[in-house]
Formats: sequence, structure tokens, C-alpha cells
Amino acid sequence: MAKKSKKQQPGGTPATVALTTAGVDFTVHAYDHDPSHPSYGEEAAEAMGVSPDRVFKTLVADVDGTLTVAVVPVAGSLDLKALASAVGGKRAAMADPTLAERTTGYVRGGISPLGQRKKLPTVLDDSASAHATICVSAGRRGLEVEVSPTDLAKLTEAVLAPIGRA
Repeated sequence: MAKKSKKQQPGGTPATVALTTAGVDFTVHAYDHDPSHPSYGEEAAEAMGVSPDRVFKTLVADVDGTLTVAVVPVAGSLDLKALASAVGGKRAAMADPTLAERTTGYVRGGISPLGQRKKLPTVLDDSASAHATICVSAGRRGLEVEVSPTDLAKLTEAVLAPIGRA
């Protein structure tokens, strides 16, 4: 596991550029991605030696026709009904993966809530606030950023709500 400091490294992703530009403290964690691993998030937690409760996955859902970002712990799953409710919607379904990639500018398994091509409504599971820092994708498979949930919510203009389930 390689660790890099807050200073922007050459070849940074839009997510790390967004964090650097905002002047937010963060740590980059790089690991060797195994394409055969069944879960991107669980792989990240294992590779970094971090509890799956502190590693969050970024999912893109369609809430009443609007693409919406959900950030939930990899240890659980997304409650689509709760996500819809958190943004004042009635119905949510997972977005088409190709549309999610095209809209965010990231590949599946590397979608970051930060630095997306198009700014989407974002909901962060409220369990994040129980941790000083959480890890989210830095914009590519095998790369995570560790950041405070407060900074993440501020930068993404996220709503905090109970959208994850164990």
C-alpha cells in the first residue's frame, strides 16, 4: 500500500485535483487492483487494511429521472427507497452503468463523488459522521482518498441521510 500526502502528484485524477484546489487535507491510498476480485469496495478495504465501515462506495442511481450519487459503506448496501426520500423523490433505481460512466467521467469501480464531469445531487450515508475520516474512490480502480466526511459533504454539497443498510 502506497501513501501519498496532500500535495498534488503528477497524473492526479479530477477527484484529487478538486481536493487540492479546495485546500482540503486528504491522503491518497494506492493499491494493486485485482480485476478478478468480486467487490471493488471490499478489495479496497482489504488492500488498505481499513474497516469496511470506513470505506465508502459511490453508486449512481436514477431518482425520478435525475441521476443521483449515493455514497454508502462498502460493508452494506444502498437502500433505494431511502435515497429517493432523501432527495424528495418517489422512486429510485440503479442507473445504467454506461450512463453513469459517461455522466461522471469515471469508470465503474472507480467512480468518485468528487470531480465528476457533471455535478449531480449527492447523498452521503449519515454513518460517515461517526468517523474522523472515510475513504472514497479517487477516480480510478486501485486509488482511494481518505478525507473527513465533513469536507466530503461540503465539497459535493451532499445531503446526509440514512441511505445505507447493513
